Amino acid sequence: MKVSNSRSPCAKFFLYAVVLVSLALSTSAHSESVILQPVEALSSSGDEGELSWGPPKPRCDASQPSFDVKCYAKRMNESLGCESDLGGVGSLDTLCRVRSSITLGQSSIIVGAGTLEIAHHVNVSCARPGCEIILLLKGNLTVGSDSSISGGTLTIQAANIRVEDRSSINSTALAGTPPPGTSGTPSNFEGAGGGHGGRGASCERNEGKDQGDVWGGDMYEWETLAEPWSHGSRGGTTVEEKFYLGGAGGGRIAISTGELLINGSIEADGGTVGDKGGGGSGGSIVIKAQTIEGKDGRISASGGTGRGGGGGGRVKLDYKQLEGVGIFYHGGDSLGCPQNAGAAGTLFDVMFQSLIVSNNNKKSKTDTVLLAFTVPPLWGSVVIKESARIGIPLQWSTIRVTGQVKLMSGSVLIFGLAESSSSELELMATDFVMENSTLLVYGALRLSAKMLSMTSSHIDIIASQEKLMVVTSTIEGSNLAYIQGSSAIRSNANLAIYGQGLLQLEGPGDTIMAQRLFVSLFYNVIVGSGAILRAPVEADSPIQEQITSMYCESHQCPTEVLRPSEDCTLNITSPFTLQICRVEDVDIHGEVSGSVVHIQRARNVTITREGILSASGLGCPEGLGVGNVTSGGAGGGGGHGGIGGKGILGDLKSEGGGSYGNSELPCELGSGGGNPGSGNSTSGGGLIVLGSMYHPVTVLDVYGVLAADGESSARVDFSTKLGGQVGGSGGGSGGSLLLFLQTMILANGSLLSTTGGRGGAVGGGGGAGGRVHFHWSDIPTGEDYVPIATVEGHISISGGDGNNDGLRGDNGNVSGKQCPRGLYGTYCVECPVGTYKNETGSAKELCRECPPLPGRAEHTYVRGGVSKPMCPYQCISDKYRMPHCYTVLEDLIYTLGGPYLFVLFLSCVMVVLALMLSVARMKLVGNDDFSRPAMTPRVGLHVEQSFPFLESLNEVLETTRVEESQCHIHRMYFMGSNSFNEPWHLPHSPPDQIVDFVYEDAFNRFVEEVNGLAAYQWWEGSVHSILTVLAYPFAWSWQQWRRREKLQRLQEFVHSEYDHACLRSCRSRALYEGLKVAAGPDLILAYIDVFLGGDEKRPDLPPKLMERVPMSIIFGGNGTYLSSYNLHSDNLLTSLLSQAVPATMWYRLVAGLNAQLRTVRKGALCTSLMPVISWLDTHANPWLFEQGVRIDLAWCQATASGYYQLGLLLNHADDIPQYFQPASMLSMPRSPGSGRLGSFGHLEEGMFRRPQSWHLSPSYSSLGSRRRIGGATLDTVSVRSLEDKHYPIFPLSFLLRNTRPVGQQASVGLAISLLILADLSLTLLMLLQFYSVGIEAVLLIVLFLPLASVLPSAAGLNALFSHGSRRSAGLARVYALWNVTSLVNVLVALVIGFLHYNMGLGLHTTSVHPKHMSSEEDTWWILPALLVLIKCVQARTIDLHVANLEIQDRSLYASDPIKFWEP
Repeated sequence: MKVSNSRSPCAKFFLYAVVLVSLALSTSAHSESVILQPVEALSSSGDEGELSWGPPKPRCDASQPSFDVKCYAKRMNESLGCESDLGGVGSLDTLCRVRSSITLGQSSIIVGAGTLEIAHHVNVSCARPGCEIILLLKGNLTVGSDSSISGGTLTIQAANIRVEDRSSINSTALAGTPPPGTSGTPSNFEGAGGGHGGRGASCERNEGKDQGDVWGGDMYEWETLAEPWSHGSRGGTTVEEKFYLGGAGGGRIAISTGELLINGSIEADGGTVGDKGGGGSGGSIVIKAQTIEGKDGRISASGGTGRGGGGGGRVKLDYKQLEGVGIFYHGGDSLGCPQNAGAAGTLFDVMFQSLIVSNNNKKSKTDTVLLAFTVPPLWGSVVIKESARIGIPLQWSTIRVTGQVKLMSGSVLIFGLAESSSSELELMATDFVMENSTLLVYGALRLSAKMLSMTSSHIDIIASQEKLMVVTSTIEGSNLAYIQGSSAIRSNANLAIYGQGLLQLEGPGDTIMAQRLFVSLFYNVIVGSGAILRAPVEADSPIQEQITSMYCESHQCPTEVLRPSEDCTLNITSPFTLQICRVEDVDIHGEVSGSVVHIQRARNVTITREGILSASGLGCPEGLGVGNVTSGGAGGGGGHGGIGGKGILGDLKSEGGGSYGNSELPCELGSGGGNPGSGNSTSGGGLIVLGSMYHPVTVLDVYGVLAADGESSARVDFSTKLGGQVGGSGGGSGGSLLLFLQTMILANGSLLSTTGGRGGAVGGGGGAGGRVHFHWSDIPTGEDYVPIATVEGHISISGGDGNNDGLRGDNGNVSGKQCPRGLYGTYCVECPVGTYKNETGSAKELCRECPPLPGRAEHTYVRGGVSKPMCPYQCISDKYRMPHCYTVLEDLIYTLGGPYLFVLFLSCVMVVLALMLSVARMKLVGNDDFSRPAMTPRVGLHVEQSFPFLESLNEVLETTRVEESQCHIHRMYFMGSNSFNEPWHLPHSPPDQIVDFVYEDAFNRFVEEVNGLAAYQWWEGSVHSILTVLAYPFAWSWQQWRRREKLQRLQEFVHSEYDHACLRSCRSRALYEGLKVAAGPDLILAYIDVFLGGDEKRPDLPPKLMERVPMSIIFGGNGTYLSSYNLHSDNLLTSLLSQAVPATMWYRLVAGLNAQLRTVRKGALCTSLMPVISWLDTHANPWLFEQGVRIDLAWCQATASGYYQLGLLLNHADDIPQYFQPASMLSMPRSPGSGRLGSFGHLEEGMFRRPQSWHLSPSYSSLGSRRRIGGATLDTVSVRSLEDKHYPIFPLSFLLRNTRPVGQQASVGLAISLLILADLSLTLLMLLQFYSVGIEAVLLIVLFLPLASVLPSAAGLNALFSHGSRRSAGLARVYALWNVTSLVNVLVALVIGFLHYNMGLGLHTTSVHPKHMSSEEDTWWILPALLVLIKCVQARTIDLHVANLEIQDRSLYASDPIKFWEP
């Protein structure tokens, strides 16, 4: 359709409609935009100037990096043939194999629908520079090993391409003409390298210029680096006429395919030459493929080697996967200057939209120039690595990417020009990462990133000298700024670092330094160990003049010091050189230093043990307190908190600087010392301000150093022509530490210092100390008080030492905010306990002494201190009663009128109560006065009145069992005491008396069974042992219970379970009546009686009494307090003895013998048995002699453990040893009731017997008597051989012993009642006393032997009010046991009292001052000692009470035998 130039309105409307419809269709389809545009209509008539509107036509002309598939058919007719032109085999539409090399003479195109295979060692080339080869294949392309395709411009499109081993697609040094207007080839004749992606290197140095400022060929085609399609440039020459000495540039290669396999190489490198010319620059490589894979494959557009290396080319890669292929675009080596290779080229990664610059670690001083960066769409990232050197020579530039900007591996990024340091670089990225690289900015930097990471890297910002005070750079790491590996950020002007997360300088060498430095808005700032945060950079920095005008020449404190700005933005007029603002936590492990340091609106500031926050030596070089100098003398020290030390040189004295500033709110810098012209001037300390008036630091933790010390003068002697030397400079004075805080911890080993500097040699005076002020915010008082400072470190405000004769400077001062009432001191601590403060101030003298206190009282701690004269106090323990701090006992005593009235009152109460108890006892129990002599009852009366515990005698009197005695053969006594250690047991061999009546084997089995039943289990003894330790009366009760159970078990066994198989009598076996087990009342003695069965039919049976002699009768009991020895005369024994002794005589004898035996004590048998032996000789045997028998004391039935039993040996009256016939017995009556006394002559008929030795008589020989009784008799001589075995509790036998009755039972009962009440009262009073020692003491006393302290009284009352003499006596013995047991608890109380009062050892953590115990030390023992005495008296009184109950007939103890036997 043709349209004339003069279109009608309808035609124009139609054209516009077509355009709009086309745009709408392309937008709705989301396809690649196709914009209709006017194209020249090539009509047949050839008219020009007419436009054709429609879709753009694909460009199919030559020199394109890519061709549309529609161009294949269009250029088919221009294609070379497989066989005709390429010398191959086959067809390009199917498969063409080229098997021999071919050189094309001109630009050529190869188009086909099939596959092209280039065989091994085959080269397809067009060697003419700029020669173009186009391969457009719908099939695959394979370049065999050791083969190549080479040409100036190579455009290859195929379905898949394979480049085999050692093969190549090559355009090295085959470049055509570079784009017009470029300066890639050097114009001089210095042999410099050609430029393209990077500048070519030049080895020539111009005078006054650095090698980095001189280069060869320049870069070009920056704007098209994302679509590179330019030839490289030729290198320069050293000979004007021989341009070819320079290496040719690299050509162009464009590849479009699906899968690209590169085991060889794709190269567009610059040409390499010798040192007569420069290397050519790399060309351009554009590759678009789905996958790029290979094995050691190589894609290269590097510069060539020459005198000066060529610059790298440009590479563009568009892929989905890349693996196993190296990409190179570095500059070429420089033969003339090996350390200055050509500049790196560029790589544009389409997949990541990233620009990558790498010089393959080739050192270079030549820049790869980057110009204006693209506007949206933004690049994804910029990566500069491997010694690449980037230059951005612009006044202003912005690098803005959506991802990372990364500098790595020795790379350098330089912005601006050194000769004009007024440029400004704006760099914005998500992450800014530097690793072993450098960023150099001439001018100002605006860096913004979410994450800033520097490792072994540097950022140097250099501003022009004219604009140092106003040029400001900013670095923002919003999430993280992490600096490590000796990295540094340095600026010679103002620098602000912002963020919202973490700023961390990791360790040694990590540095941020600037002329004025502001760090703000971070959550946490960490200055690691060895790291440095400093401003200004040097002590003589240009900013020092501004600081001097603000602080050193004016008495006015800058307003911003006390009330700084709230916005925390960098202010070039700020009075601070280093400010950290709006940071939550500041952790200083390294060094933070500056002339005027301010940390504002921070929550926590921590200076660790390695950390230093310092303004030392960075104050005023002169100042308001500068030291004076006398002509020819030494300089005086600078003054500040005090007067500087005098400088003294010989007779010349120079006064030190004066004191100045406000000690309450110091904000002055220290002053310098006087300088006599020796060239060694000193400066004072700077100013450090933490917090502000309205925004104090919440917590300051100092474990390291916080210092603003004055500078010390160097120790150098300066010789002059006058006198040979000049005096030294004075030391600088200390600066100021102004701390607005809420709380502070000054740990052990930390230091706060404003020390003056040392004077210089010779004679320089020391600088004065500075000032330290703690301005506490919102000091808590009263109940809200908490300590605001913990000070364990050191605060130094001392003046500096003078040198030689120079004097030391005065000390500075430490001050704090005025403290409210109750608090004092610099740190507003509580006034000491015992003082009060009722006015505002900090002096310690304001804490005044409280009024005196009562004894055992101490002032109590009051949170926030005491603010009123009435100081609260409390007793030293809760055991004492307010307000006089008496113990519970003292409180009771003084309530009742004092000690004397209390004792009188208590005594009266106890006497009245004792009388009431006695009256009540008489009414309830009856009169128990047995003081009258009582007669032993005769036949028919109860024996209980004579000896109540022998209950069996009643049985004898009540029932006569004659039939048992008529069939009784023998009584076998059990060995042992029926205890857990010595249980009952029978010997296995039957006694001689029953050998004829039992089967010996069966008897042995019977004995084994009986012994097994009599033995105790281990747990029974264990329970007894435990109870013995805890409460012995319970242990005794347990033992009696087990004894009773053991006896019952034996009786049941013998009576009903055992079949009596050991007996020969059939009748006995059938009726189970041949054996009977019985025991004494105390369950210690047991025996088995053997009876006839009635079917023996022997007239000599049963044996008569005189046929049984010698016969042993063993005592019951064991000689202890609870079980005294006694003769248990049961029915059978009484009936048997009645054959020889009248019953009434036997009853009286048994009663008298038991009365004597009850005083026999185990452990003292030798002495206590003597009266028994004597009594038998005087009271018993003379009367028994009339009956033809005699009894003697004997021991028998010894066990393997040494236990033996005592008893009587009944024998014929004539079997008496010689020494058993005292002369006195000759005059005694023959029997009770005899009417006349006997005479010597009257005894001829029966009293004289043949003298016979006890042990030599047939009856008592060792073979006779010992065999039958298993022991020996005891007399006054042999009794001494008994071993008295003393037990651990033997001393208690002096308190618990059975004694003779004394009568007066009513008085004894009254005494016991009084003693019970006294015991109970003293026990309670003692417990009240020890309650003041501690509840632990009371529990220990009461529970050491559980219940022993409180049960004696209850047991005593129970015994007093019990019915029956026998029961009352038994309960009284239990009462006595509890009483003696409780002595242990009293001894525990004595031990506790001794440890507490005399040794000062407590049972609980509450410490009591000795002065509070002085009144108790002398009297504490009285109650325990009285209680011991009462218990001892009580024990003896109980013994008397028990004796009165058990022995009601005191005639039993009559010393005259006649009175004993009187009716």
